Amino acid sequence: MIESYKGISPRGDLLLLRKLADNLAGKTFLHVNSTREGGGVAEILQRMVPILSSLGIKARWDIIKGDDRFFDMTKKVHNALQGYTEFIDKAMWEHHYKVNEENAAKLDLDADAVLIHDPQPAPLVSFRTGGVWIWRCHIDVSNPQRDVFKEIGTYANKFDAAIYSVSRFAGAMCPNEFIIPPSIDPLSEKNRELTIEEIAETANRLGIPTDRSVILQVSRFDRFKDPTGVIMAYRMVKKYNDCVLVLAGSPATDDPEGAEVLSEVRDFASNDPDVHILLLPPFSDKDINALQRMATVILQKSLKEGFGLTVAEGMWKGKPVIGGAAGGIPLQIIHGITGFLVHSIEGTAFRMRQLLNNDEMAARMGQHAREYVRQNFLITRQTRDYLSVWYTMLSKGKSLIEL
Repeated sequence: MIESYKGISPRGDLLLLRKLADNLAGKTFLHVNSTREGGGVAEILQRMVPILSSLGIKARWDIIKGDDRFFDMTKKVHNALQGYTEFIDKAMWEHHYKVNEENAAKLDLDADAVLIHDPQPAPLVSFRTGGVWIWRCHIDVSNPQRDVFKEIGTYANKFDAAIYSVSRFAGAMCPNEFIIPPSIDPLSEKNRELTIEEIAETANRLGIPTDRSVILQVSRFDRFKDPTGVIMAYRMVKKYNDCVLVLAGSPATDDPEGAEVLSEVRDFASNDPDVHILLLPPFSDKDINALQRMATVILQKSLKEGFGLTVAEGMWKGKPVIGGAAGGIPLQIIHGITGFLVHSIEGTAFRMRQLLNNDEMAARMGQHAREYVRQNFLITRQTRDYLSVWYTMLSKGKSLIEL
C-alpha cells in the first residue's frame, strides 16, 4: 500500500517511514477514540491503520462506547477546553471515569504502543498494563477553561507523551510533548482526482447550480465553525457578485449539539434558494470531494479550531481557502500566498469578493496551496511522525537516536 504514494508524497517521508517501520515491525499499535464516523480523527484513522499494517506493524483501532450523559458531558469538556464557559460538576467527572472503566474491562488495551485520541477516552490510561502510552489532543487548548484543563491534565500527566497540532496548544500537561499537525490522504475517496462527469453528477443530484460561482464551507454543524457568520458574509457579497453558498456537513456520533446547530442555521438562512444546507450521510467522501472541486472559493471561518482538515482538503484541490485565524488554520494558510486569514465577517466578505473578481490570483494561490499541502500535510508525513514519537519514547535516555 505504501508504494501507492510514490510520486505523490515527498520521497524523504517515504524513506524515513520505511526505516521506522523496519525498527518497529511486528509490534502492536492500538488507537482509541470515541467514534468511527464524522470528524477528522475518524477520517485519519480509517486511512492510517491500513498503512501501518502494510508496513508490518500490527495496528488496530477501537472505540469507546458511552450513553447520552457521557457524550453530553464530553462535549462540554470539548467546548471548555476551547475557551467556552461550561459547568461540569463532580458527578459528571465521576461518570466520565466510570464509562471509561467499563470500556477498559471490555477492550484489549495490551499493546506495545497505545495512542488515545482526545478527552473522551483519556481516563483509559488509569488502566494501562504496559507499553508506551501517548495522548493525542486534537483540540484548540490555547485558552482553556482552567478547571477543566486541570482535570484533564490529571489524566494527561499519566501518559508517556502528549501530541498537539500546534505549538501554542502545548500546556505542560505531560512530561514529553510533541507537535504533529494532522493530515489528509491524497488517495482517499475524498481527495482522489475526479472526472468532470463525476463532479457534474454530484452537482445535479444535490441541486447545486454550476452556472454561477460557488462558495463552500464543509464542516460539522458546530457553533465554533460559525456557519451563521458565513451566511452573513455571503449576504454582503451577494449584493455585488452572483453566487451561491453551500454549507455541507455530516453528523458525528459523539456531538450531541449538531442537530440543534443545524436547525439554527436553517432558520438563519430564511429559505434563501441560493443557500444550500446539506446534511450529508456519513462517508459521503466522494460528494465532498466533488463539492470542493466545483467550488470557486472555499471557506473555513472557524472561531476556534484544533486544525481544520477541510482547509488542507480544499488546498489539495488547488483552491484558494479563506480561513479564520484560529487554531491550526494559520499553520496551513500562508496569508496572501495559499489563501487568506480573516478575523471578522466583513473581512471574510472582502476576501471572498477579491477572489471572485480575480481569477488569475485565485488560480495562482490554488497552485501554491496544493504544493504546500504536498510538502507538509499528507498522511505519510503524519504516520512517519507518530512512529517517530513511539521510537523516541523507546529510546529515552539516549542523547542521539539512530535508525
